[in-house]
Amino acid sequence: MLHIGFIQQHNTANTADNMKRLSEGIALLAQRGAELVVLQELHNSLYFCQTEDVNTFEQAEPIPGPSTDLFGQLARKHQVVIVTSLFEKRAAGLYHNTAVVIERDGTIAGKYRKMHIPDDPAYYEKFYFTPGDMGFQPINTSVGRLGVLVCWDQWFPEAARLMAMRGADLLIYPTAIGYAANDTPEEQQRQREAWTTIQRGHAVANGLPVIAVNRVGYEIDPSSQTKGIQFWGSSFVAGPQGEILYCAPENDEKQEIVAIDLAHSEQVRRWWPFFRDRRIDAYTNIDKRFL
Repeated sequence: MLHIGFIQQHNTANTADNMKRLSEGIALLAQRGAELVVLQELHNSLYFCQTEDVNTFEQAEPIPGPSTDLFGQLARKHQVVIVTSLFEKRAAGLYHNTAVVIERDGTIAGKYRKMHIPDDPAYYEKFYFTPGDMGFQPINTSVGRLGVLVCWDQWFPEAARLMAMRGADLLIYPTAIGYAANDTPEEQQRQREAWTTIQRGHAVANGLPVIAVNRVGYEIDPSSQTKGIQFWGSSFVAGPQGEILYCAPENDEKQEIVAIDLAHSEQVRRWWPFFRDRRIDAYTNIDKRFL
């Protein structure tokens, strides 16, 4: 069994405090037996993509850099693998939304640059992030091959499939998504349930567990163009048949550990041999935009 811990956190403008609370959470989860700890998307700061501001690029950092140093120390101290999510400065004028996996000895096991970049009101990520150029490659760690993707990637079955085809043992989605204040409560719930449903579908289609870790709490729009974002939490772990193993609350912070039997995926794939029955001879147009 693999014991996976996650931290669903409400962030503030105080980055040092955000990171302090994350550090404390990692320590507590490790004490409770976590072997892998997954953090939410852009966990060091507020979700700054609600506005377009060139000064925000000052928050970006190189990889390796200060954050990987800090989380590397925590991984080594507590003997856990950590999935982080950082604002990467690759070069002047070139930035990425990057997940970095830290091995339990404190070294960088690998990274993934977010491939699908949204551009919607309050989610102006195209202003900040260049689409990833590292493809969909699982990251080898001491706890397994991690198929790490990021937030908007979770809506695209192709991303999950390619990670699975390359041997991922599980799919991991650091996330920052929430409700728009102008949507009705019914529409808000439809969107949240769609978010859960599609990721459970990735679990079923690929016979792999899925871990989605979202932030929680309200964050104001500094420009006042919108009414801000109420992040909907609801972090969850699903098994390889899409079964919900744990789901966090919508409105509260949560630190939790969920045990997953990675060997069960093998059995599920024997029952449901989707990889055997895929018509790869008939998919030649899948790389087209539209037909």
